[in-house]
Amino acid sequence: MTPTLSVRRLAWAGVEIRLGDTRLLIDPLVNVAPLAPVMGPPHRPVDPVDTPPGTHALITHLHPDHYDHDLIARIAATGTIGCHTPSAAALHEVGITPVAQDLGQSRRIGELTVTPVTSLDWRGNDCDQVAWVVEGAGRRVIHCGDTQWHGSWWQIARDHGPFDVAFVPVNGVIAHFEGYAANVPATMTPEQGVEAAVALGAGTVCAMHYGLFHNPPFYTEQPDIERRFQHAADERGITAAIVADGQPVL
Repeated sequence: MTPTLSVRRLAWAGVEIRLGDTRLLIDPLVNVAPLAPVMGPPHRPVDPVDTPPGTHALITHLHPDHYDHDLIARIAATGTIGCHTPSAAALHEVGITPVAQDLGQSRRIGELTVTPVTSLDWRGNDCDQVAWVVEGAGRRVIHCGDTQWHGSWWQIARDHGPFDVAFVPVNGVIAHFEGYAANVPATMTPEQGVEAAVALGAGTVCAMHYGLFHNPPFYTEQPDIERRFQHAADERGITAAIVADGQPVL
C-alpha cells in the first residue's frame, strides 16, 4: 500500500506531518511559562507532545511561542532540528546542533522534502523567520509561522506551489512589547490569512496561531476570528479548516 501524507494541527502554531515512518513537527509548543509576562496564561490547557525516538522538527523562528527550547532539545537527542541558517548560531550556543538551510534550499527528511521560504516578522530580521514547505506522497503543505502580510506569496506559489494546505496565522495581534509597540496587527488577520492562501494557490487554508493567548493591553488578538475567517474563505471560494488542537487536517 502506498503511504499517504497525514497532517494534524497541534497547539498554537504547532503542526505534525507524518508519512510512513517519518514524523515531523513544526513549531511544537508545550512550555508556555516563558510567555506569561506578556502573552498571559493560556486560555486552555496545552496538550503534551509525543516525541518518540526519531521524531524531527522544524523551527520557523526563535521567538518562545514558536521555539520551545526544552521540547526541541528533547527531539534533537534522536532526530534532526531544521532552521534557517541565520538562526543556527543561537541554537548552537544553547547546545542544540541544527541542520541549517538557506532560503530555497531543500533537504530530505526520510520520505519528506522540506524547504524554507520567505516570511516576514513584525520585529524585522531579529529572528530571521521563514515559512516551511513540506512535500511528500504527491502532497504539499506550507506552514507560515506568524508572518505578516508580504509580497512574496506569488513568488512562493510560482516556485513551490500549488499547496494542498496552507497553515496561516490569523490572530492579527496588537502587540505592545517593550521596545516594540504599534496599534496595527503584528501578524495576519483572518482576512489576510485567507488572501495569502489564495495567492499561494492553496486548496485548503487552516487557521492557526489564535485562540490561546489574549492579554490586553500587551497582547490583544482580533475579535470574532473564526467567523471572519470562514466568511473570507467562502467569499474567495477556498476551503477553510477551523480545526481543534490535535485534530487532523489531511
